[in-house]
Amino acid sequence: MSPENSRKKSFSVTGFLKLTRFPNLIIIGLTQYFSVIFLVAYPETWMDKIYDIKLLLLSSSTILIAAAGYIINDYYDVKIDYINKPEKVVVGKLVKRRIVLVSHAALNILGIATGLYLSIKVGIINFFAGFLLWIYSNQLKRMPFIGNLAIAFLTGLAILVVAVYYQRNFSLVLNYAIFAFSINLVREVIKDMEDLRGDLRFGSKTLPIVWGLRKTKYFLYGLIFFFAIVFIYLSHKLENHILNLFFILLIVPIVYLIYLLYRADSQQRFHQLSVYCKLLMLAGISSMIFFSF
Repeated sequence: MSPENSRKKSFSVTGFLKLTRFPNLIIIGLTQYFSVIFLVAYPETWMDKIYDIKLLLLSSSTILIAAAGYIINDYYDVKIDYINKPEKVVVGKLVKRRIVLVSHAALNILGIATGLYLSIKVGIINFFAGFLLWIYSNQLKRMPFIGNLAIAFLTGLAILVVAVYYQRNFSLVLNYAIFAFSINLVREVIKDMEDLRGDLRFGSKTLPIVWGLRKTKYFLYGLIFFFAIVFIYLSHKLENHILNLFFILLIVPIVYLIYLLYRADSQQRFHQLSVYCKLLMLAGISSMIFFSF
């Protein structure tokens, strides 16, 4: 069934929430709140940060830019999605294409304006993030590895922006930003392995298409090992016992990730791997709580 023939509604609230990946937006907001409450405010009292209107605006501006990015990504990917995950297609089915484009522009403008209200630096970061998300959806995601790097970088930037704005504990926040970048980079490559069939049909040049699944797995093994070394070095350099303990405890789930990657040989298993990486990142973000003790 083509996108044109499957249109049913001009707008659906449920469809719009699916389009913007609402659960992911909640995670982005919580991550920034955790970063400020447990990292930026550390070791001072942090309870007043929960009610900080500036933090609410900062988090909202990031969420608006991210939502716009999800929207434009689905807009450009609608044909591929009809092959990879037809049951999840929203564009043209639950929300009209014209509304999708207008929503993308409106959310970006609002996100950039909110960032500029807070500071020039945040406004520039939001503008750069919105532009990069558009370039990614339109072109970069169909290129080997560059698109993966772009999304992973933006994931880390969503954490780093709180240190840029509050100008405190930059090194501590940077460690978590690098962690988020690393896990997301691995996850993005795995998602390309999951979406191999649709990407191949529409001429994308992702790593699994250019190298094949086996070579891409070898690349991921090396990437995971490299990031593990980086984590150990950074936590040791920062001389923070909480970070040291966290990265030691992380060894077991990372070894299990490698095992799952070795065993993965189907779209379903690659999807499970992608979910596992997301859970790893959530566990990492949750570890920020221990800085309050």
